[in-house]
Amino acid sequence: MMDTNSLVSRRHLLGSSACGFGSLALSGMLSQAKGNTPSITHQNPLAPQEPMFPPRAKRVIFIFMQGGPSHVDTFDYKPLLEKKNGEELEFKDSRSIAKTGKYGKEKVMQSLWKFRQYGECGHWVSDLFPEIGRQVDDLCFVHSMHTNGVAHGPSTLFLHTGTTNLIMPSVGSWITYGLGTENENIPGFITISPSSSNGGPRNFSNAFLPSHYQGTALGRAGQPADKARFNNIKNGQWSLNKQRQQLQLLQSLNQSQLQSHKEDDELAAVVNSFELAFRMQQHAPGLTDLSSESKSTFDLYGIGTPETDDFGRQCLLARRMAEAGTRYIQVNYADNGNNPRWDQHSKIQKHAFHAKATDKPVAGLIQDMKQRGLLEDTLIWWGGEFGRNPFLQNGDGRDHNPKGFTHFLCGAGVKSGFSYGATDEFGHEAVENKVHMHDMHATILHLLGIDHERLTYRHAGRDFRLTDVEGRIVTDLIA
Repeated sequence: MMDTNSLVSRRHLLGSSACGFGSLALSGMLSQAKGNTPSITHQNPLAPQEPMFPPRAKRVIFIFMQGGPSHVDTFDYKPLLEKKNGEELEFKDSRSIAKTGKYGKEKVMQSLWKFRQYGECGHWVSDLFPEIGRQVDDLCFVHSMHTNGVAHGPSTLFLHTGTTNLIMPSVGSWITYGLGTENENIPGFITISPSSSNGGPRNFSNAFLPSHYQGTALGRAGQPADKARFNNIKNGQWSLNKQRQQLQLLQSLNQSQLQSHKEDDELAAVVNSFELAFRMQQHAPGLTDLSSESKSTFDLYGIGTPETDDFGRQCLLARRMAEAGTRYIQVNYADNGNNPRWDQHSKIQKHAFHAKATDKPVAGLIQDMKQRGLLEDTLIWWGGEFGRNPFLQNGDGRDHNPKGFTHFLCGAGVKSGFSYGATDEFGHEAVENKVHMHDMHATILHLLGIDHERLTYRHAGRDFRLTDVEGRIVTDLIA
């Protein structure tokens, strides 16, 4: 736990640093650990920390599918849907109760796509994802996910922060709070092209954690991914040598202040922000420059092909950030509209468009990470805030389903070619080896060498944690 007197006001920090790097310098500040308990020091606010026990993974790439892809149309094969297609059956659905006050009969809807078995493990994957299907022997499917909230806003917040109604730190903020970063020259937590809706900045916020742990947003949803780069990173007026001379003078004055205010962690954070901002001028721009990548790499991610170019660039950026040592990277297939991308309440056929945009880039990321040896210590996590129902809505769509859906993991520490848990025969509700979102969070922290019950922060008189007072480690997923 950390002393809350060391909290840094983000607004004050940005105003004090006045060096034009904004949240970039702020989010890159890291904390140095002593033992298993994070603490801010004057030396480096986000230096690497020792995990609580030997980790299986050093970093995480989370691929967020905003809007809730339909598990029964993608990775959770349910032959009964075809047999019962069009029949009216009773489903215990909370959204139906909210609308009518009782459970009603719903018309079963089969998948519009055929399923095929892939790999040695023989996992069933729909024709929406043939490229990911070819990677199934490296994947660990969790078919029994369930979560809190039935609307996008609450469920998205729960996915990212472990709560639907409190201002809580995001997963990436908790991880950088617990472990720091691997590279002091770049931010430890980066989110690529995040949406401003359904939680917006709260999905990568530090909340009540010190401001060093806030995620750095690179680009935004709706903006082309080739524009996702660090802004205001270069000083066009002064040379690096002149800037260094200015910084040395400024830091010498700051150090004298620190000597007389040794317990002022806020002052120390401001001082460190100057140094980080200077280092990032030299190291950060190259991180988003894809010009050095080969044509074969571009082809692997689908870059240069209209349907896959944008998300392919995001996934390639994620690989480069993992390679550079960013601790937590989030890739967002998202937009800023009122209807999130995978949210097909009608015209479920649109799933084909979204699958086309993401299938090859995600498969390319897995292959690229594997051939570079990065999967050995990087965990890839894919999923949305919930799934979709197995019955009809609005003629040809599906409603939200938080009671049962699919995520998959890949890489460091998890079993490969493995499926865990199950929904019922229609895919409506998780019934076997159920995994709550708190359990997923606890398991990811465990793979990083963090005990989710011990990673706490005292705020407003209470010790908070990502998993609140719940969560269990799903040991069956671990290799």
